[in-house]
Amino acid sequence: MNSLVLVLAALSIFALAYRYYGLYIATKILEINPGRATPAKTMADGHDYHETNRYVLFGHHFAAIAAAGPLIGPVLAAQFGYLPGALWIIIGAVIAGAVHDMVSLFASVKHQGRSLPFIAKEEIGSVAGIVASFAVLFILILTLAGLSISVVNALFDSAWGVFTVICTIPIALLMGFYTHVLKPGDVRGGSILGVALLALTIYLGPYVAASPVLAPMLTFSKNILALSIPLYGFAASVLPVWLLLCPRDYLSTYLKLGTIFVLTLGIFLVHPEMNMPALTAYIHGGGPVIQGAVFPFLFITIACGAISGFHSFIASGTTPKMISSEGDILFIGYGAMIVEGFVAIMALIAACVLLPQDYFAINAPISVYATMGMTPVHLPELAAGVGESLQGRTGGAVSLAVGMAYIFSSLPFMKGLMAYWYHFAIMFEALFILTAVDTGTRAGRYLLQEMIGKAVPKLSEKNWMPGIAVTSLAFTASWGYLLYTGDIATIWPIFGMSNQLLAACALIIGTTMILAMGKGKYALVTAIPGLFLIPITFSAGYLNITTNYLPKGLYMLSFMSGILMILTAVIFIEAFKKWYGLIHSRGKPFNGSGSIIPVKIDAVGACEQPKI
Repeated sequence: MNSLVLVLAALSIFALAYRYYGLYIATKILEINPGRATPAKTMADGHDYHETNRYVLFGHHFAAIAAAGPLIGPVLAAQFGYLPGALWIIIGAVIAGAVHDMVSLFASVKHQGRSLPFIAKEEIGSVAGIVASFAVLFILILTLAGLSISVVNALFDSAWGVFTVICTIPIALLMGFYTHVLKPGDVRGGSILGVALLALTIYLGPYVAASPVLAPMLTFSKNILALSIPLYGFAASVLPVWLLLCPRDYLSTYLKLGTIFVLTLGIFLVHPEMNMPALTAYIHGGGPVIQGAVFPFLFITIACGAISGFHSFIASGTTPKMISSEGDILFIGYGAMIVEGFVAIMALIAACVLLPQDYFAINAPISVYATMGMTPVHLPELAAGVGESLQGRTGGAVSLAVGMAYIFSSLPFMKGLMAYWYHFAIMFEALFILTAVDTGTRAGRYLLQEMIGKAVPKLSEKNWMPGIAVTSLAFTASWGYLLYTGDIATIWPIFGMSNQLLAACALIIGTTMILAMGKGKYALVTAIPGLFLIPITFSAGYLNITTNYLPKGLYMLSFMSGILMILTAVIFIEAFKKWYGLIHSRGKPFNGSGSIIPVKIDAVGACEQPKI
């Protein structure tokens, strides 16, 4: 199959889905009203709640949600062939992921920018709210540890990558200071300044990596990176959102989308063939990259590219506190997820343009590959081209970088630059993932403040810096400990399962909200993908415990997986009980305590329906 066909199909379906399906949900079901004041206006504090330009906020939101999932997941899932991954990414992003993100964002805006557990308490009940608080906190810690491990693996021994990532921090601080102090509101000027400095940083990257003085200073060990990343997460959580977090994520989006644009252009010009077959012999299990079968492991391996529970953290974390108009919910919520789905398609193509013999040589352990009866075809010349040893570099990051470098170096005037593009792609992957870590840390701080604030009200105050610092430190230390002591083989499987469990929870909570709004006939929009994910995640969790963790003596991970499934099962049961009551109320909306409201209300409790 020619890769251009897949690119055109994905672009067409995503564009049509945004124009018709996304708009239908936003206007007909959620009834978004641009005239209604958002929390960024009604609760503005200049620290967390802050009105933000819609394009800057899109950049922040996209950078925050687009982490390892759309890059690494499709590469690993290429083991099954290109067809299963392509179908799940396109269909999943349209009817599950983008719906999940937009409904979660709307629900949080409706509830004053509060977190998913608070929404569960208000929409389902106090039991669901309490259980969701612990489940979500637990899942977020595992998620950030898993994402950070991907960053460590990408930046390890990469002076170029470390240099670029470090430089984005002072550039972002300068952008934030420029647009909010020197020239308030001058987003265009701040963008030009930031992009120019970022381009200079990228240009200097290979020279820094080749410098005998600078390269050793920026070549960090895994332990140093495992300590440095949580420190950055702490700073991004404590500082005002306009100073570091939002401008850095916005700046990163230029590099992310710019790279994907060039990759797309390369596919249009080069037309690389998909050398991986549509289906491989490993769809029934026993593969060297993913041990399980295509069902259920495809759906937890390709996370962010199709649907990701981590997105609900961002959609109920930083973004709803900065969105200036409900009219931007479709653009940011549904639109950013569609873009991420396209990123996942591009990552899948980059992996599948490699010959299967070369793909498995990179992604399978050397001892396992020796038993497969395969011989590398182009791997020696690929290794010589990038200047790195490639065989047995498992995890997906290296094969993605090789595939991207192959496409880039096939462009006109790019011959002989494969080593440059390979190291550029490694840096790109690290920067792609790190923007989710900083925003996730801030969202975790919000959640921890809500939870502890019930016992110590002072800690929940938005402007009390000691409380912000203490909760940020406690949360960062928790996932930082897992990062320092764990590895990708132990953290990633439970991360994938728990991430999709959270997505199911968010969709079930969103369904409850839609029912409570008196929109029962539309509830299947969120109920179908939510109910679809429940058996997938529970079966994946069971298989992880019985075939992965227990045989290896990983009893703590087995226990953690079991507890997660029990906690989310409680949320589902409480939600289904609420559904029963709402459905039998014949469409009459409920208030937060479960009593039927005698008048029809809109999404935010007003007595008249908004006019769109």
